[in-house]
Amino acid sequence: MEPTPSLLPASDPQRELLHNEVHARPPARIHLPALLTYVAVFNEGVDREQECALLRRLPGQAALTVDDLHGNFLRLRLPGYTLKWERHTEFTRYSIVQPLPENCGLGTREPDLPTHIATPPGWLAAIPGRTFAAIQLVMLEDTISPPAPALALARTWLGEHTVVASLMGNNAHSLAVTDFWLRPCGFERMLVIGPAGTSETRAGRIAARLFELETYRLMALRALPVVKELAPLLARSERQLADITAQLENKGASDQALLDTLVSLAGGVERATAENVYRFAATRAYDTLVSQRTAELREQPIPGTQTLGEFMQRRLSPAMATVAATAQRLASLSERITRTSALLRTRVDIATEEQNQQLLAKLTKGQEMQLRLQSTVEGLSIAAISYYVISLLLYLGKAGKAAGLPINPEMAAGALIPLVLWAVWRTTKRIHEKLHAEH
Repeated sequence: MEPTPSLLPASDPQRELLHNEVHARPPARIHLPALLTYVAVFNEGVDREQECALLRRLPGQAALTVDDLHGNFLRLRLPGYTLKWERHTEFTRYSIVQPLPENCGLGTREPDLPTHIATPPGWLAAIPGRTFAAIQLVMLEDTISPPAPALALARTWLGEHTVVASLMGNNAHSLAVTDFWLRPCGFERMLVIGPAGTSETRAGRIAARLFELETYRLMALRALPVVKELAPLLARSERQLADITAQLENKGASDQALLDTLVSLAGGVERATAENVYRFAATRAYDTLVSQRTAELREQPIPGTQTLGEFMQRRLSPAMATVAATAQRLASLSERITRTSALLRTRVDIATEEQNQQLLAKLTKGQEMQLRLQSTVEGLSIAAISYYVISLLLYLGKAGKAAGLPINPEMAAGALIPLVLWAVWRTTKRIHEKLHAEH
């Protein structure tokens, strides 16, 4: 059977990869009630081989290979639970979905969720990397209209901490409650209550948005410790730049000393910029994702309770403003150093030009003296040449007298002196004129 001819031109090599990216990380289908355990770790220095070795420790996964992890996404269906592995640029996420254990519903107070995690004992602790987010989310069905009774039960379930809560969706299809409290076991807790009949796909989307919201919030805050470490360096560098500018204005130090100090200052600022420019850019990106995920929740407030979005706005916005101000401060300092360097170069160029002018004046004066000396020497040379010519004529006259010619050599030589001087002078002048004409 002949192959069906293609209706399109040849596909780009990356077409299929780019097209399927939209399906790369499908949300889970979660049947309520459920317990979700989520752990996100920094994967710096951790390769896929290490993560694959961890996943092979799960029941029935001994044949798992690194090639299975090349798509950066893997969902494993295990006895009694599902595990999802996702690798990102800076972190790796592990999500475990299992049925909600008994005695963990709304009728309990701070249930002991960690003891019910379905993975083998010690498996979570063996995850390679450094934990920065860990959440246990319980999703169950109950009445949320009106929301006040369900919210009261949620407060008891969370342990009477101050909570933030909101109804999610344009039609208030579910209630999300959390206290953002990091417990001694290392986990945060969240609770989502949906009405009876909540679909598995909706539950999966809600869980994904809540996990991403908290993950991106913490990733955005990674720049805050960096900002605190940079503050002393920026203050010190700004003082040094102000001192350099003052000395530059008052000419209180040599140009070389100022240049050495400025180069050292510029090196420190550029090193700080190079070390942190990625972190600042990543923080802006993560902050944008937090805003997007918050908007996707489409929250509706509950009277007397702060929503998740309001909590994020009030707690995260000052930190993001501080990070943005520090990034701008660092960039501004670099620009000011560049302008100061330009001013110093201008002053050095002016000083160099003055030195060149002084040197040129000295050279000009030397040339004038040399010309005068040359003129003097030329006058002496005319006299010397004339002397030798007249001496030759005198000897010539004496030779003629000795040969019997009726001449007086001395009188003849004396009479020829003016003529010889004029001839030598004229010859020298013509030589100079010819040389000047050639140049």
